Amino acid sequence: MRHNPFKNLTGHEWALYITSFLVVLASGFFSGSESILSTVASLIGVTALIFVAKGDVYGQVFTIVFSVLYGIVSLRFKYYGELITYVGMSAPAAFVTLISWLKHPYRDTDEVEVSHLTPKKLAVVLLLSTAVTVAFYFILGALNTANLIVSTLSVFTSFAACMLLIMRLPYYAIVYSANDIVLIVLWVLASVKDVQYIPMVLCFVMFLANDLYGFYNWHVMKKRQRANG
Repeated sequence: MRHNPFKNLTGHEWALYITSFLVVLASGFFSGSESILSTVASLIGVTALIFVAKGDVYGQVFTIVFSVLYGIVSLRFKYYGELITYVGMSAPAAFVTLISWLKHPYRDTDEVEVSHLTPKKLAVVLLLSTAVTVAFYFILGALNTANLIVSTLSVFTSFAACMLLIMRLPYYAIVYSANDIVLIVLWVLASVKDVQYIPMVLCFVMFLANDLYGFYNWHVMKKRQRANG
């Protein structure tokens, strides 16, 4: 692993990262001092996403940190689904993904080797994601989770995306994009009641932009890796 992963960002990746960073930072500034934790979590989140979009193992390191901070923010608003999903699932999944990516580098680089989607892999993702989501629906309902249906949908998309990342598949970005849309709705509902959560809304707006770029870039990576053998 490199000591400074930022050196590998291209010009347009720097543009996307800086834009994401400034949008989140500005939203935190205008939301007031109470949104500091939300802002910090969001800044780490967009940092994680730009490296995940590159298939860089550092993306998983930042994801672990983001998951913990995001879980704390979610707890404050009683979004127990988000708390359990990110602290209990996304953080451990990011650790497993980190190990998987370290074991499957593309040649001698920090870029992960892109894998193939097979019917078996798709079936495993769908079956496990559905089972986990059904279980979480009842668990979150028992905890009186705010906006239960949206929170449950977030569990499905988050779990499926985590599995696709572990499998090193580009389609993680499409599922995470769907999850971003769900979370934008979730935090808009929270922001209506308390403006300190506006940074989380803009965080996931920028997440959506980064995930869409990730889907494009992973296909570029896959095509290049196949061409080079």
